[in-house]
Amino acid sequence: MLQKKAPMEKVNWKVEGMSCTNCALTVNKFLTEKGMKEVKVNFIGGDVSFEMIEETSKADLAKGIEGLGYHVETGEASDSKKSKKLFKNHLQRFMFCIIFTAPLMLHMIPGVHIHFLMDPYVQLGLTIPVFLVGMDFFGRSAIHSLWKGIPNMNVLIALGSVAAFGYSLYGTIIGDAQHYLFYETAATIITLVFLGNWLEDKSVETTQQALKKLAISQKSMANMIAYDDQHQEHIFPVESKTLKVGDLVLINSGEPVPMDCKILWGEASINESIITGESVPVEKKMNDSLIGGSTNEKGTLKAIITAVGENTVLSNILKLVREAQSEKPPVQQLADKISAIFVPVVISIAFVTLLVNYFFGHQSFSESLLRGIAVLVISCPCAMGLATPAAIAVGLGRAAKNGILFKNAKSLEIFKDIKQVVFDKTGTLTTGNFTIQQYRSIDQSEEASIEFKRIAYSLERYSTHPIAKCIAKEWKIKDDVRWAKIEEQKGLGMIATDKAGNSYSAVSYRAVKDISKDRSHNVYITRNTELIGWIDVADEIRPEAVQVVEMLRSKGIRTILLSGDKKEKCEQVANYLHLDEWLAEQTPEQKLLAIEKFNQHEPTAMIGDGINDAPALAKATVGISLSDASHIAMQSAQVVLMNHGLKNLPLALGLGKHTYITIKENLFWAFIYNIVAIPVAAFGFLSPTFGALTMALSDVVLAINSVRLNFKKVI
Repeated sequence: MLQKKAPMEKVNWKVEGMSCTNCALTVNKFLTEKGMKEVKVNFIGGDVSFEMIEETSKADLAKGIEGLGYHVETGEASDSKKSKKLFKNHLQRFMFCIIFTAPLMLHMIPGVHIHFLMDPYVQLGLTIPVFLVGMDFFGRSAIHSLWKGIPNMNVLIALGSVAAFGYSLYGTIIGDAQHYLFYETAATIITLVFLGNWLEDKSVETTQQALKKLAISQKSMANMIAYDDQHQEHIFPVESKTLKVGDLVLINSGEPVPMDCKILWGEASINESIITGESVPVEKKMNDSLIGGSTNEKGTLKAIITAVGENTVLSNILKLVREAQSEKPPVQQLADKISAIFVPVVISIAFVTLLVNYFFGHQSFSESLLRGIAVLVISCPCAMGLATPAAIAVGLGRAAKNGILFKNAKSLEIFKDIKQVVFDKTGTLTTGNFTIQQYRSIDQSEEASIEFKRIAYSLERYSTHPIAKCIAKEWKIKDDVRWAKIEEQKGLGMIATDKAGNSYSAVSYRAVKDISKDRSHNVYITRNTELIGWIDVADEIRPEAVQVVEMLRSKGIRTILLSGDKKEKCEQVANYLHLDEWLAEQTPEQKLLAIEKFNQHEPTAMIGDGINDAPALAKATVGISLSDASHIAMQSAQVVLMNHGLKNLPLALGLGKHTYITIKENLFWAFIYNIVAIPVAAFGFLSPTFGALTMALSDVVLAINSVRLNFKKVI
């Protein structure tokens, strides 16, 4: 008998203390070995996610990660408390160490000679505090990483420092310190790497600025409405995080919307730029939804909370962006493989450098050791690990700030190859804001016309299609038909059966072609397979569609219309927008086949918003959906445009392309730096002191290059 598998639980943690890709690989390896699935680790943001079966203990996993030298924040009250440390960050460590290191560095300045500083015991006394602080951080991290089989960059720093300090201490003990005096080397390596790490942390933080702004907007105060026993209204301030679904809130002019909610009373102008990137306020009225984090620019509202915490739109966006950051695009895989073996290779090169310089280069052991130490500290595995995450963090952050939501990092890289964009028509190239243009009931009596409207409304009110929504909105009544059964068939329309057994439908021409030769109408209403009337609606092309299509064509990207609408209307839209190709009256199955065919010739992006588009969106090289699309369309797409339109489609394509360019630039710098720096250090042209500083600065260069994406023109 087959044993039933335990259900998987999705876990999202914050892990502090990860400083490079090898740290992330260490945590990833630990969780994978413990049987966790779908493990994703992002060392830049400290986000760790995985799927865990019920029989596994979260506490044991957290304790295991803590044992690797990191701190886990599980978001639960039972979190282990951080141990109190003397130094909270690298800047504090640097400030402490420089006090003792500065005197040691004085005699390195030409022309400066302070006699008492040449005393080995004075140098030993100055070095010990720095060495202890350095080993508390670099040494611990190095031991943890070696224990888990994935050595990180701190192994190189620790080895270089220990070698310099140990060699000097040996000389001091045997009474021949002047030939072994490398105390300043050990101290300056530790001190300058702390400085470099702080600069690196600050640089990397800037890659997260856009996401931090989104996260900060989640924290606000709210005016909660409560009623006493006499039904008197009372308003008092509360933190937004304490709100619950169903709570009533008052939102005054100039105040943020505390959580996702629905307007019960009032009208206002809402700035949704935090979500859409669009600064023009949107007018909202009763029954409209508000997104938590947006701002009420003008007006007063009373609203009921509809979602809190992780269920809000903003939280879901942040969650998806963080998950996307944890994804590794194909271009990063080579860098990860090299990073995993980088430290052992560098240690080997440093050892060979010492031997070759001493036995074959006719150098003294002290000089040979110095060159070996220089190789250790100049090498930078972090640069290779930082190249992709830094660029992706900035790319995803700028995208989120402008209302573009990438669900995975792979989409960013794939965009560079897109050669053609396929559009759905209704709700994508057109506004989807239909109005009933005309209608006709076959039986033209007043009673029949009223019944025709009643049937049409009763059918279309259950559909999510924009045309159906238009009909349901304009012909809304209270005494609608109560169906025994009703369903929406993709590509056709609504099919229903009443309690008396009569069948009704509100469908496209394809479903009634056997009973009608007139194919010019949008919706056909039937009863028991007999046509009882038709409805025509009018739609308008989105104002930004012309500009977007022209911009795509100027970039050499083919534009194609793929729609289930009638041939005449598709041809009209295609000609107006000067599209390269158009296909009309396509079923969802035919759309899927068409996308498969397009993909075979060129990488293809598909943008749509309806339930009919979902299969094609999933099949396209990159599926793009609009924020007001159907739920299944948004789930099927890899990219969502949050500004209710096509406006940011060129920006999405440009960001994808230029993020990949930035990744390539970063990887080139990371590889060329190590390829050039290691031989330079091995041949004695670079001191360990200068190497320690330039090693850390190489990471800063990558972070700065990545931050350029925030300002770079990408379209």
